[in-house]
Amino acid sequence: MTETARSENSGPGYAKNPDYEIEILPTSKHIQIEVNGLIVVDCKNVLLMREQNHKPVYYFPQADVKMALFQSTDHSTHCPFKGNASYWTLAAGERVVEDVMWSYETPCDEVKAIKNYVAFYRDRIDNWYEDGELILGSAHGVED
Repeated sequence: MTETARSENSGPGYAKNPDYEIEILPTSKHIQIEVNGLIVVDCKNVLLMREQNHKPVYYFPQADVKMALFQSTDHSTHCPFKGNASYWTLAAGERVVEDVMWSYETPCDEVKAIKNYVAFYRDRIDNWYEDGELILGSAHGVED
């Protein structure tokens, strides 16, 4: 991360580790997420977050997620670089997937691009399609 003046909503982790790297990039991928036969995400405006010491994570605008299928939960986590994460449980037909989706509703300034975006635990969904191709699916059992 480049050296910048810290704002009031700066991630506190940067004070101790100013070289910590998080990169957020738009992608041109069309991603669909399916659970229990329902497409719960259909998105062409995907952001890819690359964070030091973590696997890349895709973030989706809430407008491209069938939010009516999700219920917020009491579960939360804190990241000193991104802020407080809120979680949602999915009810897809008769299948319920606990805390499958999260969001930083008030992200730290360094990652403010993910405000109003959500991310998913890929190991909790059934099928993940990129540009029409099945990348991760229940038939695969594991991520490619």
